[in-house]
Amino acid sequence: MARFAPAPNLRDGAVSWTSSHQPIVSVIMPVINEERHLQHAIDQILSQNYSGPLEVIVAVGPSRDRTAAVAAEIAAREDRVRVVENPSGKTPSGLNAAIEAATGEVIVRVDGHAMIPDNYVAVAVDTLQTSGADNVGGIMNAEGTTDFEHAVARAMTSRFGVGGAAFHVGGVAGPALTVYLGCFRREALERVGGYDITMERAQDWEMNLRIRQTGGTVWFTPDLKVTYRPRPSLGALARQYHDYGRWRREVASRHPDTISLRYLAAPVAVTGVTIGALIGFLGLFLGITWVAAIGFAAPIGYLFIDLSASVFAAAASPRLTLRAALLLPAIYATMHACWGWGFLRGGARPS
Repeated sequence: MARFAPAPNLRDGAVSWTSSHQPIVSVIMPVINEERHLQHAIDQILSQNYSGPLEVIVAVGPSRDRTAAVAAEIAAREDRVRVVENPSGKTPSGLNAAIEAATGEVIVRVDGHAMIPDNYVAVAVDTLQTSGADNVGGIMNAEGTTDFEHAVARAMTSRFGVGGAAFHVGGVAGPALTVYLGCFRREALERVGGYDITMERAQDWEMNLRIRQTGGTVWFTPDLKVTYRPRPSLGALARQYHDYGRWRREVASRHPDTISLRYLAAPVAVTGVTIGALIGFLGLFLGITWVAAIGFAAPIGYLFIDLSASVFAAAASPRLTLRAALLLPAIYATMHACWGWGFLRGGARPS
């Protein structure tokens, strides 16, 4: 993990701000292959209605397009934007490089595809002040542009799809295990040594764990919303959730005390459905009806729950088209199966 030089004028303990002193905010962005979206993403940040000083640090990884050139052009035009290199291209390394270069008392993480409202920074700073937390974050507001993406967005904001984490499904403001992206007091990042560069995925969850282990508070507020674009295809969604599962297994192996029933639900379901299907087919092959019936109970039970949850989700989302609604069962099954298989498979290690 990285170590950072303290920002100027920081003191021990949580820093308080007043209306006459708004903290310097450094917005950090790790980007790779973002030529098409980078200008718009930075424009959104620079147009924030925050009254204090604000800078943007872009950590550029090796890209197949003109991302580096576009970032350099923006920095040449705009003195509030600086560019740092991220040779490995890995997200936690890019985040640490950006933090190292930042001068802010508050560090706000924004991803290249994230779309933040114009009051995002102001609300984040105010929430840090009123809550006394080390990190605040809000809702990962999934929104699609195609029928498939609309269906994925609905699945990603439902308890059956992703569990009950407030940053997915919403909730009341208060302490949380983790939040989406994050707006940090700089001294909290210094205290825990930054992002763990060996965590290519789940680095936010792991970072928030260390903040909590060192006495800090991670705070969720529904007042912060970040628009997120889901993956555009079933294959891309499968790879995403498989990686999520593998890296959540890595967190569990390093921190066994963090394992919960919620995180075991998908791997248990995958195991039960797979074993049940094998027993069911074996029973059919042997001509033993009762064995087949017992075996198929698990996959049939999951199918029933999946279809029921899909009907409920579609009914609660009248804007979904019929095609999007019909895609929900396959999307739920893909998310659960790939996350569960990734967790069971494990073996995630930095490349």
